[in-house]
Amino acid sequence: MIARGPLLGEFMGTLVLMLLGNGVCAAVTLKRSKAEGTGWLMVAAGWGLAVLCGIFVAQLFGSVDAHLSPAFTLAFAIKGQSYGRLLPFAAVQVAGAFCGAALTWLFYLPHWAATESREAKLGVFCTSPTFRQYGWALFCETLATFTLVLIAGSMSSRLVLTTGAVAGLSPLLVSFLILALGLSLGATTGYAINPARDLGPRLAHFVLPIAGKGGSDWAYAWVPVAGPLLGAGLAGWVLRVMGA
Repeated sequence: MIARGPLLGEFMGTLVLMLLGNGVCAAVTLKRSKAEGTGWLMVAAGWGLAVLCGIFVAQLFGSVDAHLSPAFTLAFAIKGQSYGRLLPFAAVQVAGAFCGAALTWLFYLPHWAATESREAKLGVFCTSPTFRQYGWALFCETLATFTLVLIAGSMSSRLVLTTGAVAGLSPLLVSFLILALGLSLGATTGYAINPARDLGPRLAHFVLPIAGKGGSDWAYAWVPVAGPLLGAGLAGWVLRVMGA
């Protein structure tokens, strides 16, 4: 028997999240993929379903809360005024994201050499803005993550559902929420909305021997870390004040 626990759950859930999330980016982007060029709707839907799958796997391996993101962990630490899990969860979430991205690279191994664009290859792993304006991109990531955490917190709040959420329904609701955010607020920066989602795969892009890759754009890397933490922290404070 595997020793289940929150840290293992967060690692495995985030790994699956990134394998499927980076996987849909690879499917849409890389040359000679059967899904090449299918567009943003495919990406947004893929990420929504990836979150659904990641949550269930995290719960299977022992993380009942299934944060899969340092942003969520920070928000609920602020909401509950309990910070003991913040750093351990963040560490295993980033590690899980790195491993999920590495598995995506292996899965699509022949396609990297067939794809000429270095920017496209980087985009499979991590986010970038449509306009290189750091302050604006930071605002986009902050607002998108604030919206994510506020709505997700509302979905699980007894102020909204007086008897609590129906068992098994919350992951599906969050999946639809990720889809909605991708369609409405995702097209400017690629909606990282999760520091582990961007940092772990960016590290994987940096260290893996990806055929024909370019740089990992470390000049931008702070934005999809800082923005989600700022937005989640503010949303956690709002949920705490509201007594959600």
